[in-house]
Amino acid sequence: MVHIEFTINGQKAALDIPADITALETIRSLIGLKGTKEGCGIGECGACTINVDGKAINSCLMLGARLDGTTVVTVEGLATKENLAPVQEKFMENHGVQCGFCTPGILMSAHALLAENPDPDHKEISRALSGNLCRCTGYSQIFVSVKEAAKLTDQLNQLKKVGG
Repeated sequence: MVHIEFTINGQKAALDIPADITALETIRSLIGLKGTKEGCGIGECGACTINVDGKAINSCLMLGARLDGTTVVTVEGLATKENLAPVQEKFMENHGVQCGFCTPGILMSAHALLAENPDPDHKEISRALSGNLCRCTGYSQIFVSVKEAAKLTDQLNQLKKVGG
């Protein structure tokens, strides 16, 4: 067993975990957050993407022990009780969600991209989402959703600057 302590979705977590389990298993099975999905288990589909210290990471490829000392955001941590995150809102408005299985991972990849680059172009969005597979949407709605989320995030940031 390995003792780990980290922050997940703004909450402190301290766990004793088996040394050989993945971050995905730690989050889903031990913490009980089911939004992060296991698709392929080999890092090919992106359904398990989480943000670790601001970076999009395939949680199926990361050992749970590596969560120690990090700050993790899962899809459950994007929204507040009052509001969806801009990326979630725009995915709903622009039909970027179909069956929903891949959506949490795509949202987390898009969230990491927008935190790093608030105004990505098509090529940058493509690069950021290249590790996320979706069999339902055809991707055009996903790209529109990310661009619209960037605009909304910019508007919200402008309001914060003026005290709104």
